Amino acid sequence: MGKGSHHSNADPRNQDIKININGELFHRDEAKISVFDSGFILGDGVWEGLRLHHGKLPFIDKHMRRLYEGAKALDMDIGISKEELIERIITTCNANDMHDHVHIRLMVSRGVKSTPYQDPRVTISSATIVIIPEYKMPAPETADNGLNLYTVYVRRGYPDVQDQKLNSHSKLNCIFGCIQATKAGADEALMLDPHGFVSTCNSTHFFIVRDNQVWTSTGDYCLSGITRSNIIDLCKENGIEVYEKNFTLSEVYGAEEAFVTGTFAGVTPVQSVDGREIGEFAEHGKGAMVQKLQQLYLQRIAKECPQE
Repeated sequence: MGKGSHHSNADPRNQDIKININGELFHRDEAKISVFDSGFILGDGVWEGLRLHHGKLPFIDKHMRRLYEGAKALDMDIGISKEELIERIITTCNANDMHDHVHIRLMVSRGVKSTPYQDPRVTISSATIVIIPEYKMPAPETADNGLNLYTVYVRRGYPDVQDQKLNSHSKLNCIFGCIQATKAGADEALMLDPHGFVSTCNSTHFFIVRDNQVWTSTGDYCLSGITRSNIIDLCKENGIEVYEKNFTLSEVYGAEEAFVTGTFAGVTPVQSVDGREIGEFAEHGKGAMVQKLQQLYLQRIAKECPQE
């Protein structure tokens, strides 16, 4: 059974973490929100996944911009400034004596409702802001052994149905894709766009390498990934041809390399798609381009969050 790109080894320190709810810290066993909360009732909210590296939050400005733009699209007032929210995140990490190898789930819902109903006008509280920091490192074997992907029937749809660029709590299409891939024995789902071109994975962004060129989707039907954009920038800065374009599953099957990107694991190689081995993974392991981009990304993180 696959475990996905977010697989990590259990850390006993997480049993005593403090979780921040609306500016107040609670032991994880005591951290609770109302059953009338918009996030619980409706999935009405936005979120970000962050990392703590050397006591700093890499690419935090990009994460905050995405979060606040998402909240504005939902006509939702987060209630505090970006600077205040960043300070709250850092305060939460400091309260847990955390400095490195930490993954943070930041969730903002519209708030508590007077009754279980979708209309935002029945919301009776300010936004609910939850910060969950955990000691969590990607399982090291995943970065070498790679992922097995499975193309699912669930599509990344048109923005007039549900805008895939919005990092909302409503993730049912991704969950359906994840379930189908899991039932097929794969690690993650590869999802197509409405036109049948490759779009993204259920929780990461997808790239292939053909003729020493790096290809990823147009981005029209997927989340505006921060690691995705960093990899595209790194390719441009280091003389690697990179294209955001339409491509098909046939072109994926014939690729020399493939990989996925995400805040949690960075750059993760792909071993197979739909049972087709990518390149010569079984014989040689991850390819030269993936290895190069993994190193370039680690260097970018180190530059963003230097050790003091």
